[in-house]
Amino acid sequence: MSKGKNLWGGRFKGGADPSFAEFNNSFAFDRRLFEVDVRASVAHCNGLVDAGVLSVDEAGKIKGALQTILDRGQGGSYFDELESEDVHSFVEGRLVELIGDAGRKLHTGRSRNDQVATDLRLWLRDAIDQLGARLRATQEALLELAESKREAVLPGYTHLQRAQPVLFAHWCLAYFEMFARDRDRLIEIRRRVNVSPLGSAALAGTSFSIDREAVARELGFEDISRNSLDAVSDRDFCVEFVNACSLIMVHLSRLAEDVILYSTSEFGFFELGDAVATGSSLMPQKKNPDSMELVRGKAGRVFGRSVSLLTMLKGLPLAYNKDMQEDKEAVFDAFDTTGACLDVATLVLQNVEIREDRTRDAASHGMMNATELADYLVRKGMPFREAHDTVGRIVVHAIERGVELQNLSLDELSSISTLIDADVFATLSLEKTLETKAQTGGTSPARVAEALVAARESLLS
Repeated sequence: MSKGKNLWGGRFKGGADPSFAEFNNSFAFDRRLFEVDVRASVAHCNGLVDAGVLSVDEAGKIKGALQTILDRGQGGSYFDELESEDVHSFVEGRLVELIGDAGRKLHTGRSRNDQVATDLRLWLRDAIDQLGARLRATQEALLELAESKREAVLPGYTHLQRAQPVLFAHWCLAYFEMFARDRDRLIEIRRRVNVSPLGSAALAGTSFSIDREAVARELGFEDISRNSLDAVSDRDFCVEFVNACSLIMVHLSRLAEDVILYSTSEFGFFELGDAVATGSSLMPQKKNPDSMELVRGKAGRVFGRSVSLLTMLKGLPLAYNKDMQEDKEAVFDAFDTTGACLDVATLVLQNVEIREDRTRDAASHGMMNATELADYLVRKGMPFREAHDTVGRIVVHAIERGVELQNLSLDELSSISTLIDADVFATLSLEKTLETKAQTGGTSPARVAEALVAARESLLS
């Protein structure tokens, strides 16, 4: 491996200690910015031509060499042939190797400070688009599962106690909504990411008449930064992205917890397919939900990346400081981990069996129609608070009898409230309990059917 030349050596008489050089170098991880660094260099080259800094001939040599570097970079061994401090010195070193002095002119009017900020924004813009597509795939899997099980009923819980029955599709759509918000957040963040800092140079701006707007347009940016000090030291967009990843992981972890819980023998609502489960090295009967346990566990890893970014930034003076080199590993790992967890969650949703007999049976027990009975009494003219108390006494009576509310006799019910008549039993049925939740956002079959259609349309937009 040959040793590349640092971009800052003129001021120094001696070389850096090897251990410090290794500690200082970032090429091991920022090489992921290689392609966007080349793209941004091409745009900067064109800006230098328009500013009269480079001739058309020089620019042609530079852009031709940059394309060669980009092509050769498709092979992994290319990066191992030149020892470099970072991706920027690697690209410049290769450029000088290919075309000599013309390559040394490319960095005119540019600093690694605005260069890395530009690269990271370009990379993150693409990463956001990729993550949005993976979120969409998870939503698609939820929607397909919901549509395939339109009649399935699930007990709904609060405090992990059975509360009221819901359609299984309604449960799926709850997670669909969470991921829809995640996609919206990414879109909002992308707008703030898509601002070009190139032309801010080290911190004070450039003295060359580079048309920053034209360079930004070439790179697909929607706007340019308005303050050079802020532009090179801003990493808000990194924090926002990793925070958005953290919320995605919150939602994935909640989904994982439900799937893990419902796959236990005690619940028995779900069974994971062999493609997304593992066994025990000792106990032959075991089928473990390792896929979703890992998703749940990796949430903490992404949260940690958010904390590390905030902590790194909180005490930095203007403008750029080397602390900010820590931004990239946090962003890269948050993207990698969140994307992998979305892919696994999608796979699980495509390989899970819903045991509808168990879910329906569970939704029919536990007196989850108690609220329906209270609402019945309200419709008969009783104030709700009194109805709540009355039904509480009926529940106690049913518990003592060891039966569900609908299994009490009319005489038993009417002995506690004379407002109760024979029509109460239709009210207490599972079907009626679901049907009455007919307001927008409710779990009635009609509302859920509409919500499924709306969800499908939202994926097409």
